Amino acid sequence: MERKIKIRSLAEAQALFGPNDENIKSIEKEFKVKLTLRGDYLKLTGSINNIEKAKNFILEFIKGTESKDSAVVSRSDLYSRMKNVRKEKQDFDHFEPKIKSIRPGLAKTIGPKTKGQKEYFEAIKSHDIVFGIGPAGTGKTYLAMACAVESLKAGEVRRIILTRPAIEAGESLGYLPGDMYEKISPYLRPLYDALYDMMEAERIEKYLETGIIEVAPLAYMRGRTLNDAFIILDEAQNASHEQLKMFLTRLGYDSKAVITGDITQSDLPGGKPLGLLQAMDTLKDIAGIKFSYFSGEDVVRHELVQKIIEAYEKADHNREA
Repeated sequence: MERKIKIRSLAEAQALFGPNDENIKSIEKEFKVKLTLRGDYLKLTGSINNIEKAKNFILEFIKGTESKDSAVVSRSDLYSRMKNVRKEKQDFDHFEPKIKSIRPGLAKTIGPKTKGQKEYFEAIKSHDIVFGIGPAGTGKTYLAMACAVESLKAGEVRRIILTRPAIEAGESLGYLPGDMYEKISPYLRPLYDALYDMMEAERIEKYLETGIIEVAPLAYMRGRTLNDAFIILDEAQNASHEQLKMFLTRLGYDSKAVITGDITQSDLPGGKPLGLLQAMDTLKDIAGIKFSYFSGEDVVRHELVQKIIEAYEKADHNREA
């Protein structure tokens, strides 16, 4: 059985096929069809049922790339879309890009790729304090950073403050070489990685020098009032009850805070209670504070990461039972 789909432009073909034809190979594997480009038409070969599913997916896929600034569609985008098809969810609205990168020469849009990410994204837009809780690879930090950069660009805040507990591997900041920024930098690497993906290096360096962007360990937040700022506390599962309470009470006027963490990966010593868990229980009924929870379904890294997370969750459940 064969069907044909009209390809309207070179950009459309590039988006569909991807680098080294990676996208088209993934679609062929997913829907068990053969795809061949012949002139202005894409030929689909396979069973009637598989062709129909592949055709619907490809048409929606092409439609979803129309508002993209770049012809290149990432593998994570493609995988997220196919994952939703597997669940028979045909609503692709939440894949529409919401934020444009302000890094020159980087034609990129940033937005939620899963239902959980969409709810988190919307929560950040509508609440002053948002907790993003879930496993690694779900985009908690990356989307928060995108929202922070967009808020700064739009003039909604005057500065971005990035903070994180610095307790991993039992190291003390005092024993690390360099000044405060050099000491904390390794702990904030994921935040830097996201930031450099959205802004050019020269602007970031300028903002760091002038204090428009500030990076600091969580302990340095004590005694401050943070006005007109977008604040991100990353790896909050490593914050004690006292530290998290201290951080949350720093919020000043016209400010927004996003707290991210994975309660299954705490490095707090000696079985110390997680401040994040206590906050989830203590603050759950306060209007204006939103808790967004992620699962393995929201992972946008390699597809094996989701399977790894699900395997560990199953093992943990069996041990508790």
